[in-house]
Amino acid sequence: MIQSIANVFEVPDLRKRVLYTLGALAVYRLGAAIPIPGINSEAIRALFAATSANNILGFLDMFSGGALGQFSIFSMGVMPYINASIIVSLLQGAHVIPYLDRLAKEGELGRRKLNQLTRYLTLFLAAFQGFGLTIAITKMPTPGNIPVVANPTWFFYVVTVLTMTAGCVFVMWLGEQMTEQGIGNGISLIIFTGIVDRIPGAVMKLAQLVQADEVSIIKALLLIGIILAITAFVVEVETAQRKIPIQYAKKVVGRKMYGGASSFLPLKVDQSGVIAVIFAASLLSVPMFVAQFSNSSIAQGINNFLGRGNWVYEALYGGLIIFFCYFYNSVSINPQDLAENLKKSGGFIPGTRPGDPTAKYIEWVLDRITLGGALFVAAVCVLPDYLRSSFNTPFYFGGTALLICVGVALDTMGQLESHMIMRNYEGFLKKGRIRQRWFNVGQR
Repeated sequence: MIQSIANVFEVPDLRKRVLYTLGALAVYRLGAAIPIPGINSEAIRALFAATSANNILGFLDMFSGGALGQFSIFSMGVMPYINASIIVSLLQGAHVIPYLDRLAKEGELGRRKLNQLTRYLTLFLAAFQGFGLTIAITKMPTPGNIPVVANPTWFFYVVTVLTMTAGCVFVMWLGEQMTEQGIGNGISLIIFTGIVDRIPGAVMKLAQLVQADEVSIIKALLLIGIILAITAFVVEVETAQRKIPIQYAKKVVGRKMYGGASSFLPLKVDQSGVIAVIFAASLLSVPMFVAQFSNSSIAQGINNFLGRGNWVYEALYGGLIIFFCYFYNSVSINPQDLAENLKKSGGFIPGTRPGDPTAKYIEWVLDRITLGGALFVAAVCVLPDYLRSSFNTPFYFGGTALLICVGVALDTMGQLESHMIMRNYEGFLKKGRIRQRWFNVGQR
């Protein structure tokens, strides 16, 4: 492994890409530490320490890599861009807007126009979300009733929203540059870096709890073992595929015979990845976000029922994840189109007639593997909440964060290995190849 890492820096082009990626990530982390002027840093830290990761602010803070917890110029991170990419992809796949369908069929030119529309939608979502976050931060009560902003004026709101919107657009541009000139997917790596940045702090806090005898050594080792076991299981499931065998008919062209080869149609067990999780968490956080602005009994009831650890929240969260897994597969994979393409290329599934029977068989297989993948994703996202209550300690590396980190790590290592093997270097593994898992946010 050490020699393989050293080989990365022996290839000039690959070394340039890796160093560019590391430099861009350093720029992002530097911007995440620059606070917006006029903010009381102590009050904002106390607010996020009190709310932790159990509400919408904690969820957004995780994706921004702690930038929102400092209310920095990169507070929104890449969340508006992710939401815009998902919305455009779903509208395109669901055939809601015919114009998007035409762009998807125009090749490279259509892809560029779709990316441009995604950027415009990102700008709108960034401005809207920035305004909402600014209002929320300045209005939410803090421990000790210390105001986050002493005297917010309209000028403060305008400057803050413009700063946060410009920061989001810059992060989006930075991620796209990393994708083109660096290694891996830039947007995914930005999210990955923000999540991994929290691991040392979580380990130190766990060590402090062990030293203070609040957590026993056996319980701490058991917790670490569970984390490693879940991570290994996530890697296995995220790379799992259901391979449908494909046989191609023989064709005689002139005096030569072509075809007759066998292949397979790979269908991922977890096709939606973290997209279903993001949609479910975002939708479920809307009533919690609205309820935080009111002190009424109804608002308090919503906060109690939709708090993490409550069975109502966990049931709704798991149900929404399963629903969005099926919904994403229904708009991203069309069994009828797959069957038609196989028929045109002379391919068929052994034991299944071409055309509609093939489409029905693919849909039958897809429905069943989607159920397994959806139940797995829901379990991984709900499990950290029960571990948090069972071990009486924060479970920082789990759920959504774990799925993102595994997907990005597999994709980046797979790209590095491909570059190395192209230049006659050994990969990271002596035997076999790294099975890549798709997690390219914003790319089509």
